[in-house]
Amino acid sequence: MHQTSNKFQSGFTMVELMVALALSMTLSIAVVSVFVNNSHSFTQDDNVARMQDDARHALREIAFDLSMAGHYAELHMPDVVTQDGSLAIGVDCGPAGDVNWIYRTVVPGTDDSLSLTAVDNASNADAAAAHSCIAAGELLEGTDVISIKRVAGSQSAVLRNGGIYLRTNGTVGLLYRSPAPAAAAIIGSDWEFRPTIYFIRQYANAPGDGVPTLCRKILNGAGPSMATECIATGIENLQIEYGIDTNEDGSPDTFIPSPTLAEMQSVVTARVFIVARTTDIDTRYENDKTYSISNSPDFLPDDSFHRRVFSTNVTIQNIRSMNRMSL
Repeated sequence: MHQTSNKFQSGFTMVELMVALALSMTLSIAVVSVFVNNSHSFTQDDNVARMQDDARHALREIAFDLSMAGHYAELHMPDVVTQDGSLAIGVDCGPAGDVNWIYRTVVPGTDDSLSLTAVDNASNADAAAAHSCIAAGELLEGTDVISIKRVAGSQSAVLRNGGIYLRTNGTVGLLYRSPAPAAAAIIGSDWEFRPTIYFIRQYANAPGDGVPTLCRKILNGAGPSMATECIATGIENLQIEYGIDTNEDGSPDTFIPSPTLAEMQSVVTARVFIVARTTDIDTRYENDKTYSISNSPDFLPDDSFHRRVFSTNVTIQNIRSMNRMSL
């Protein structure tokens, strides 16, 4: 005879299942939240780090060029530089009608150096009037434009075909397009000529992309021609104040954001300011700060980009030295 067991098998109650489900959901939400927050923080930290790297690179490039402004190798008097007929007429980036301005080292008929010129808080019309190679609508308005003329920091051992060089013996100079003219009367060293115009472009890759970018116009190619070379994205303001030595003691007596060409002959230093921003927005951040840089109007972005202000001081000696030599 078989006996039947009266023992019962029991599982979780409905209440226990609901409690377990709630705890599981809470834990899952917490894990997902931590992951999302960490991912967001990593992304924003990466954006800010790239912004800082780009800003520092931009400052280094501008500062180095500024420090070399007016460097013409052994030549101390830029008004004795002559232009060879090999230079292409029309390859220019100066005021309209001033043919071959890009190759000029001084104002014709004077000894005023053109090694450093500036347009303060420029509009597109201002930029185009000063530099014909800056296209209409290319400039981010309200930012500074600066042109720098100099030669490379070391003598050229090999000449690049079509490149522009200054040949000097320390007394006179000849600016020519390589290869060197056979009839050149000057026997001396050759230095690559490097005029540069810095400006903030409204876009990075294509008009309308809305990413402000620090760019420069340079002589490039076998022609050569004025080409645009961009340095750093996210740079949305450039401001420069020029330290003018009014009593010839070698130190700046006043800082001027918009010097005349005559005042620029006594520049000894410069303060460079840039405002950099991330290229991507941070949806969890609101930038309600006010940015006041030099004589630029106060800027209240009211958006979701992270920004930083960077600055540096640059010593400029060549222009002052040339000015004193001409006295």
